[in-house]
Amino acid sequence: MPINFQTYRTIKRSLAQVLHTRRDSHQEQHLNTLALLICGIVGAQHVQFAQVADHVPIRGRKNESLIGRFRRWVKHEAITPEAVWLPFARAVLQGLAPAPLTMMLDGTVAGRGCVVLMASVLYHGRAIPLLWTVVKGKKGHLAAAIHCALIRRLQELIPADATVVLLGDGEFDGIELQTAIRAAGWDYVCRTASNILIYTQERVFAVGDLPLARGEAVAIADVEMTVARYGPVQVIGVWDAEQDAPIYLITYLADADQAVELYRLRFQIESMFANHKSRGGSLGIAVVVPTFRDVAETEW
Repeated sequence: MPINFQTYRTIKRSLAQVLHTRRDSHQEQHLNTLALLICGIVGAQHVQFAQVADHVPIRGRKNESLIGRFRRWVKHEAITPEAVWLPFARAVLQGLAPAPLTMMLDGTVAGRGCVVLMASVLYHGRAIPLLWTVVKGKKGHLAAAIHCALIRRLQELIPADATVVLLGDGEFDGIELQTAIRAAGWDYVCRTASNILIYTQERVFAVGDLPLARGEAVAIADVEMTVARYGPVQVIGVWDAEQDAPIYLITYLADADQAVELYRLRFQIESMFANHKSRGGSLGIAVVVPTFRDVAETEW
């Protein structure tokens, strides 16, 4: 994909507007390098510096010099996510905030022996990363303190009057995290395990004991979960006809159908992770939402 010098100038101008970069400053020098990197990455469709340098729109360029420049840039102490990325994340959220924001939490393996915990916003069928935390370790559930710390950072970015729903898989059904999300004034829909205990006024049961058959969905509102009796929340079971097993959700939303529809959007984050890992492609999810039936009168 050819990138010309006019494209470079347009990118640089856009960067300067968001980052408030002064002319003839050290910040502008960093900005020039960032603009060149963006041009090279887009042109090469790759992030290796040797290939990026081949697509930088500079006449008489010397690739060895450019590669050295790129390496110094990424290692510079002033080049941090807070300085370079967060201004754009804030601009994105301010632009989207007049409408309800659908946020996603997820984790994935990255690099050698690292796990990334990422918060993204859904926009036009894609997950746009906003914040992330990288920790040493293997794929698995991270500590609740790490989850809650990300929520606090995310709260600083999102306009205070925005309507927010957070979506997460089974890693994000912890009571501490739910408490932090509600303290921020946000809603959530998270997957939960079948062995989680649910308390109602009359009985205690495991989530997996919900009376659920293939092609059905059930929901019970105003329940408490785990021996800590956290709540009130709504527990939902959904078994799509084409799936081998049901999924179970915990949500603060009152509308069970809305909660299920929102949760299905969570899978769009997988396309972003695939792109980051150079697999490319997109994930299409075809699902049928069964009608909720009242389980209050069901014997089980």
